[in-house]
This record gives sequence, structure tokens and C-alpha cells, in this order.
Amino acid sequence: MNQSFDAYVTSALFEASGRALFALGDGTVRFESGESVAAHDGAILAAVVHPSGEGLISGGDDGRLVWSRTTGSEEIAKVPGRWIDAVTASPESKLIAFAAGRDLHVRDAADAKFARTFAHEKSVSDIAFDPKGRRLAVATYGGAWLWYARIADQKPAKLAWAGSHVALAWSPDGKFLISAMQENQLHGWRVADEKNMRMGGYPAKVKSLAFLAKGEMLATSGANGVVIWPFSGSTGPMGKQAAEVGFDESALVVRVAGAPALGWVAAGLDDGRVWACDLAGQRIVPLKAEKGSAISALAMSADGARVAWGDEDGGAGVAQAAG
Repeated sequence: MNQSFDAYVTSALFEASGRALFALGDGTVRFESGESVAAHDGAILAAVVHPSGEGLISGGDDGRLVWSRTTGSEEIAKVPGRWIDAVTASPESKLIAFAAGRDLHVRDAADAKFARTFAHEKSVSDIAFDPKGRRLAVATYGGAWLWYARIADQKPAKLAWAGSHVALAWSPDGKFLISAMQENQLHGWRVADEKNMRMGGYPAKVKSLAFLAKGEMLATSGANGVVIWPFSGSTGPMGKQAAEVGFDESALVVRVAGAPALGWVAAGLDDGRVWACDLAGQRIVPLKAEKGSAISALAMSADGARVAWGDEDGGAGVAQAAG
């Protein structure tokens, strides 16, 4: 499947059923099966799959949080005058979290009356649930703050590291939290003892992170190939070297995606190409060979079989990666 949506592709995602869907800069959600839903009056800034696995939750520059399915859209929350530019959700806890300015908001997909708000000193750049969906990590200036999602009155734990933190990923066992920084590097913490991990050497900013192979590997963008960090053992990547897969001096990898339980990774390049790789066999499968606008969104289905992508000019596609 290849389509042109004539709007920036903010997110490409897979529902639990395996159907691909796309969130666009014109405020619409497009489904692989052909449906289109007008979700926002303005751009969609962030989107994730709903905790139920059906449809997506999106935040927009209209200050609304919306659940879109093929049957239409439903407003879940509204923050007038603010942009909702970070959204996450947990299938395990059924919780939904979103950021607007310096505030983190939490809602419960199973309880419309539940609401929590947590304030920060600086703007929130990204948010991520731990694997059980009970704790939230918040990327902000100076490090990451950790909150228990359901507790109203609490003091957050603060994982400090100087600089601006812009993207987060928890390891699947919950032991490590990794942050992409405004500089060309990652920073990580072993959560139990707040041990710092500096992960540098990147030629460009890291915009995308994905854990693979049941947490034994972390794939990142920010280089001429996909950077793979080893995470097996209690010390994670500490004292270990990263590897680079699919090196191509003519382009940078700007998006990565993976199947969490498998050793498959997908890469989206700044020249519009997309490929996938089975890391066990180092076999690279070209999925989109023609060049074009930079890839802005990328997803791999849970079984590693399919990859969906979108680019900055509205081009989008879905292709078979494995099997």
C-alpha cells in the first residue's frame, strides 16, 4: 500500500488487530482500510494507540485529546489555549497520559471521572509509561521526573542530568530509562540506584528509540545506520560498545521501529527510504527504495511482519517486512 495524504505524517501506528493507521498534520486520522476521521481543528502533534488496541489517541494544537476510531472521534480531555504535544498510553493499566506546557495529565480509559495533574518547573518534552503502566517518566530540562500515575499528592523522583531531554524509552524490564538529548547523545539511568550512563558518539540528534529482542537491544536513530546498544545483563550498556547496522554515508537514519519481542528493526531515512533488518541474520530488506521527503513516522507490527511509514510531505505506505 502506498498513499499520498498531502499533509505531514505525525505518526504511523498499528492497532492490536494489525491494521495500520496514520495521524496527520491536517488534523485527520487515516486508516489503512480507507476510512478518514476529522479529529482536530488544526494539526495532530502526537498520537499513540488507544489502550484497548482499537484506534488512536491524539493530541493537537487545538488543546484537545481525542480518541479516533473508524466510526468517528470522541473528545477525552481539553486544555484550552495549550498545545498537547506528548501522548502515551498503557494497555496494561488502561491509563492515558498527555502533556501540555509544564503539566502532565493522566486519565483512565476505564473511568471517565479519574484525572490527575502533575506540574513541572520546565516544559515537558516527552512522557513514557513503565512496562506495568503504573509509573510515568517525564523528559524535561535537567533530567527526567518519575511519578506514580494514580497517586494525587506526591513528590516525584528526579533523575538529574544537565541539559535538555527530548525523548524517552523504558527498558521492557523497567530497570533502565533512556533519554535522547538536545545534544547528539543519549543519557541513561539504572532506575534502582540512579546510576548514570552516557551514550554518545552520534553525528546527529537522536529522535527515535526502540527496544528490541525482549529488551536485550536498544535501536536508535541519529547516525548513518541504525545504532544498536546491547542491554543484556544487570549493567545494560555500561562498558559496552554500540554496533551500527545498514551504514550508508549518503543518508541519516531519522526514525527507528521494532517488534519488542523480536530481533527485527525498521529504519526510516532522511532521504525517504525505508528498510528492515533481521538482526540475527543481518539481512536487510528494502521496503521503500525510491528517495523523497524525510521519513517522519515509522512503526512495525508486533509480529514483525509489517512496517508502516509516513513522510514530511504526506507520502505513506505499508509493506511486508518478514515472513
